[in-house]
Amino acid sequence: MTSLVRHVTIDCADPYALATFWAGVLDSKVSDDDQPGDEEALVESAAAGLLFIQVPEPKAVKNRVHLDLQPQDRTRDEEVERLIGLGATLIDDRRNPDGTGWATMADPEGNEFCVERSEAERAATS
Repeated sequence: MTSLVRHVTIDCADPYALATFWAGVLDSKVSDDDQPGDEEALVESAAAGLLFIQVPEPKAVKNRVHLDLQPQDRTRDEEVERLIGLGATLIDDRRNPDGTGWATMADPEGNEFCVERSEAERAATS
């Protein structure tokens, strides 16, 4: 058996607040063991957990690794609007008039992530 990704770890200033944001993104929850002010917070998801760890320095440059999200029950554009409502920011709109492309967004601490087309949208344009 090979290794599996258990957690994707994200450095941040406020682990609980950022975990709360990502729990909303993933329709999940912050671990019952984590509380505001803790130095780490965990959000479990179907594939791998997101572990948020407090660090003293702020984010300074573009992420070397980022998450690509694929909506499961809505369109990419609906998901972008939902995430903006949760506190994300649209930082680079790569959506094309033909429906292809993606949206690059940032979470409340500036960590970049992308929103791709749903499987249904991909099937409709193939």
